[in-house]
Amino acid sequence: MSLFNRMETVLKAKMNKIVNRMEDPRETLDYSYEKQLEMLQGVKRGVADVATSKKRLQLQRSKLMQSIDKLAGQARAAIKSDREDLARLALERKGALEVQAQGLDQQIADLGKEQDKLVAAEKRLSTKVEVFRTKKETIKAQYTAAEAQVNISESVSGISEEMADVGLAVERAENKTEDMKARASALDELIDTGTLDDITSSGDDIDRELAKISAESNVETELAKLRQEEGK
Repeated sequence: MSLFNRMETVLKAKMNKIVNRMEDPRETLDYSYEKQLEMLQGVKRGVADVATSKKRLQLQRSKLMQSIDKLAGQARAAIKSDREDLARLALERKGALEVQAQGLDQQIADLGKEQDKLVAAEKRLSTKVEVFRTKKETIKAQYTAAEAQVNISESVSGISEEMADVGLAVERAENKTEDMKARASALDELIDTGTLDDITSSGDDIDRELAKISAESNVETELAKLRQEEGK
């Protein structure tokens, strides 16, 4: 495979992946259902159009039959009046109308067959559309449930990752706190031993030594006073 073909394959794969992410199967199913409903409506309109046409032909035939009956009556009346010529004319017109009526009968019969076919097709299509609608709603519900599960799983995964980061931060904070406590304790020891001056105390080294001497002198004075009181 050439480099160009490999690049083309990679691009197609990436495009398909993008399309899959963007495509919502629920929207696709709803669109397909709407198209099927449109086709079903088209078949129903066809049935209505054929039925209307058949009805018009039936009305036209009814008028022809009325005319035929009238011409038959006129022929009988002409014979009674000894007008064979008029009777012949009436019968000729009557025959022509009967031919038209026969043609209408054939057209009406053909339209009836076509109507029956369309009605049967409409029923079959209606059944298929209803089956598709049920299946569509089932798939949509399953997809929605799966999508919710994925979102929940992703949220839980995100929380777990976040908690792991928080755990590391807490561990670092605890370690830093322990370091600070150890450092504070060490500084306290240095201050107590005099190795490190306590910046919070007042006076310098001389003041502290003088204060120490004064405290010792007070102690000796108190001891001498107690000896004197006890006669020792």
